Amino acid sequence: MNSPLKFLVVDALAGVQTFARQLLQSRGFAAENIRCCADTETALAEGLVFKPNFLVTDWFPRSALTGPDLYQRLRESLPTLHLSLLSFDVTPDHQLKAKALGAHFLLKKPFTAEQLQAEITRSLDALARSSPELHGQVHEVIHKTRMLPRPAVPIIPPQPVVKPGDRVRYQGAVHVAQHVVHRHSETVVQLKGMPGFVPVDKLQLA
Repeated sequence: MNSPLKFLVVDALAGVQTFARQLLQSRGFAAENIRCCADTETALAEGLVFKPNFLVTDWFPRSALTGPDLYQRLRESLPTLHLSLLSFDVTPDHQLKAKALGAHFLLKKPFTAEQLQAEITRSLDALARSSPELHGQVHEVIHKTRMLPRPAVPIIPPQPVVKPGDRVRYQGAVHVAQHVVHRHSETVVQLKGMPGFVPVDKLQLA
């Protein structure tokens, strides 16, 4: 009997982890074969033990161990590991790097259930074609899923695009965005005259 298909999802945002997990479970994959981590260092240790077939990870551009680095480290022990990438920033350099690594997709955040579902389905089809030993397993899962009602998958709400100098509404008052920072897959904004940073999803453009 073939080993079960395993997925490792790595993202700093708990909502993205839940989003991906629910989508994979809605495709018929067992919960015990889906692991989620919030950072790449934890994912490296987890992945070496869990031995996933498929890695879905944020780019983690500011981490010492980026998403692409994580994939390359895991591939030293798991040479048949497949990769998909998520990122708030998708530049030509990112696209070239993802292609060089053989990533199934590089999906820009925020995304909808339909977008992620389409990419995952396309990736599973490609996985079945490139890995004959997984062909039957993948298509059996997909066939079973089509026979059952598919649970709803939540949509990650789009984040407002905020630039320094923009007027934004926060806690009922209008402020000016002074600094916009992307860190650990999260976008935060420092408002002029206020200490600290505010998550961008707490703001509305004024």
